[in-house]
Amino acid sequence: MKKIIVPIDFSEQSENALKVAVSLAKKHDSEVLALHMLELNQAMISSEGGMHPEQTVFFLKLAEKRFNAFLSKDYLKDVKLTPIIKHFKVFSEVNEVASENKADLIIMGSHGTDGLKEIFVGSNAEKVVRNADIPVLVIKKEHVDFKIDNFVFACDFKEESLVAYKKAKDFADMLKAKLELVFINTPGDDFLSTSDAYKRINTFLRKGGIGAEVKIYNDYSVEKGILNYSDNSGADIIGIPTHGRKGLSHFFMGSIGEDIANHSNVPVVTFRI
Repeated sequence: MKKIIVPIDFSEQSENALKVAVSLAKKHDSEVLALHMLELNQAMISSEGGMHPEQTVFFLKLAEKRFNAFLSKDYLKDVKLTPIIKHFKVFSEVNEVASENKADLIIMGSHGTDGLKEIFVGSNAEKVVRNADIPVLVIKKEHVDFKIDNFVFACDFKEESLVAYKKAKDFADMLKAKLELVFINTPGDDFLSTSDAYKRINTFLRKGGIGAEVKIYNDYSVEKGILNYSDNSGADIIGIPTHGRKGLSHFFMGSIGEDIANHSNVPVVTFRI
């Protein structure tokens, strides 16, 4: 992992994400790209009723000064840190910055059970995940030393999820964490008998050349199943596959992914299919 990108809005949550990025960077000799998106839209900059050029420069300089002050803290001194300021608060742009800089991971902060706010407002979480070609790690609290031992990866075990599984496996290996695979079985149209569930799982494992055990966990909904299983198994992190721009996968459909990221007591990381 060479480069980690962290969107910064000066909140406590974004600093929590930055601290995790620093912890990982020190362990893996990575560069941290701190991204601040300045909310100056095109109308404000260029319209007749918008700001004069000197006003635009003033706000840019003010943001740069505040950004530099934010990034001058002691815990950042021993890590390679690159500040990036963009002039639009468009969350799809995070992936563009990540692509331009060949980043390997995006880390974002969240308020957790109080609701997704600040840089994680409403659909912004979904926008970042939908547009992200690389894993997105959601952090809800401070981690002085980010250490992961038990990594739960929840999957529907369809063939298309093999790509996400391999990314999750690489991520777990990098963190030197135990990867635990789980299939959430729910009532209704998606219910599978134990026999049918294992047929799907075994086909998945065979096609992927995977020698691993998969647990089947029954619950009333996917999100409850993932959260309850992860809590019972003592997970340090939860991994979920996503379809990205094509629309969200079974495990990130509608509010499921946001519910998991919002209500989970542990970090959540998404992997693009």
